Amino acid sequence: IFIIRLFCRALFRAYAAAAQAALSVLESELDAIRTAGTWKGERVITSRQGPRISVDGSRGDILNFCANNYLGLSSHPEVVKAGIEALQKYGAGLSSVRFICGTQSIHKNLEEKLAQFHEREDCILYASCFDANAGLFEVLLGPDDAVLSDELNHASIIDGIRLCRAKRFRYKHMDLNDLEEKLKESQSSRLRLVVTDGVFSMDGDVAPLQGICDLAEQYGALVFIDECHATGFLGPRGRGTDELLGVMDRVHIVNSTLGKALGGAAGGYTVGPKALIELLRQRSRPYLFSNSLPPPVVGCATRAVELLLASNEIAQSMAAKTMRFRNNMTQAGFTISGTAHPICPVMLGDARLASLMADDMLKLGVYVIGFSYPVVPKGKARIRVQISAAHTDEDIDRAEGFTISGTAHPICPVMLGDARLASLMADDMLKLGKNKKVMPFNVSWIIYMRVADYLNVLLS
Repeated sequence: IFIIRLFCRALFRAYAAAAQAALSVLESELDAIRTAGTWKGERVITSRQGPRISVDGSRGDILNFCANNYLGLSSHPEVVKAGIEALQKYGAGLSSVRFICGTQSIHKNLEEKLAQFHEREDCILYASCFDANAGLFEVLLGPDDAVLSDELNHASIIDGIRLCRAKRFRYKHMDLNDLEEKLKESQSSRLRLVVTDGVFSMDGDVAPLQGICDLAEQYGALVFIDECHATGFLGPRGRGTDELLGVMDRVHIVNSTLGKALGGAAGGYTVGPKALIELLRQRSRPYLFSNSLPPPVVGCATRAVELLLASNEIAQSMAAKTMRFRNNMTQAGFTISGTAHPICPVMLGDARLASLMADDMLKLGVYVIGFSYPVVPKGKARIRVQISAAHTDEDIDRAEGFTISGTAHPICPVMLGDARLASLMADDMLKLGKNKKVMPFNVSWIIYMRVADYLNVLLS
């Protein structure tokens, strides 16, 4: 018995030492994140989602500029009412996957409406679009096939592709020439699938779908798009990027979400050819092994889709509000990435600066979040502002909060992209300072100087 006790004590000490070593590794990783200024805290919201929210620790209403609530439907009275009615009639959940006893009439009805909305043959629902992306490629593509993916595609697409056995080709971001090279390299494959976000969520840039579809048709490939940041508000009727660019009949597969513009609760889906959807129902692991979407979520999403099928008025209101914000911020001296998308990234470059400014903005009554590595590439930290149809013009004109916040931080990143140009500009600015002219870097707020502005300074 004594020997057994000694053995147990030694074994326990070994386990304890191993656990402590593992904890030390984890603490080191956490310390590294804090030191790098990329720590992601979670603010607690104490109200419903909307253009104005209540935040724990802050006084009064806070203007919300960072939700994916593009159409303001997350708290729309008709959407909320539909969710309550579904809860009362169909219960809180199914406690089952779809193929056992988890399919209700409301699930089939929502799938039909989503297929109608996107003008595709059929639709399959998932717990999230992450699951939709995780469940597609493994089913569709085998070792004799090839997948060609934009290098900046969403993490869920990357993870989904990793699960499949197809040959993988990654082309440069929105680079049609590089895509064509990859299509040539993969010509021996049985099936080829070009995969891209319709809108890239960090920069708000829109994929060149017309060129992608041209190349796909030329080389006999299929086209897939993830429309999470486009469904409901891009295009004349809000159908998405493919409608915006006139290629709805040329894109074969669309994945999107119910968790952004379409009510904002949860859920994702795939729309496409009926044969593909039927195959996904048989083999897609996230679909087969995840509980059905809860009835309240289905009810909310269904009403949101019905509103969009009935009218494009809400979707059309986005364009003017988006441009108002972009113009205001540009005039204030900031660089806004992307084009006309309601994702409006305020480019700052420095991760710590993005985090500090986001905290300052909250104190000024504006809720925004700083994004930094690994969510975005190193050196491209930003505050991502997202415009909602529920914002008023007065809300959007609160952009001066960025300038006020900037006065507290003397860091002045100038995004140029070219090392030689950066060096030349630094030398020229020093000369200007010695000549007692103007030193644009010696300011107390964040400035992004365009090349044209720089030339004007030199010529003056």
